Amino acid sequence: MTYLEVHQAGAVRLVPLTAGPVTIGRSPANELTLAGDRVSRLHAVVEPFPAGWSIRDLGSTNGTTVNGARLRQARQLRPGDRIEIGPARLLFHAPRGHPATETVSAEPAEPPPPLTRRERDVLDLLCAPYTTGGAAFPEPPSVRELAARLGLSDSAVKKHLTRLYDKFGLTTNADRRRARLAAEAVRRGVCAARDA
Repeated sequence: MTYLEVHQAGAVRLVPLTAGPVTIGRSPANELTLAGDRVSRLHAVVEPFPAGWSIRDLGSTNGTTVNGARLRQARQLRPGDRIEIGPARLLFHAPRGHPATETVSAEPAEPPPPLTRRERDVLDLLCAPYTTGGAAFPEPPSVRELAARLGLSDSAVKKHLTRLYDKFGLTTNADRRRARLAAEAVRRGVCAARDA
């Protein structure tokens, strides 16, 4: 079972991570509610991707840290990672055989694949909602929006996206593939986070 071990005010809770994103914050509308005036109403989100679970700060006032480092962009979680949100301490756990446990090593993230200039243009626009930190739940632009911004046809953008899915190893036809491509591009350093 993949879960978060939550330590706050002397109590310990186990929060299972299943199929969907888990929002974290002070508001009771979140899947994981944390008390404290240093916790924003909608503070952070832990979400699943094919490569494992990641955490992203949602523009909180006081920030989120992972293993003592302030979170500036989405970051893949590895077993044993310590997350601090206000007064709460969270510990990420994943079972053996989970993608997160298989990638634990001292090696840096896999470098991005070689990209054409136009593929880079597509990725820059696709990643913009994730790297600027503006929206609480960013959605990548649609194929039509990408085409309009790049001055290309919808079919040309679809061809670029298909090549990018292949290059980044996103070979399944799963939902939210554009969002997963954007997250993987950010994780591998193709698109850098920019302060909003």
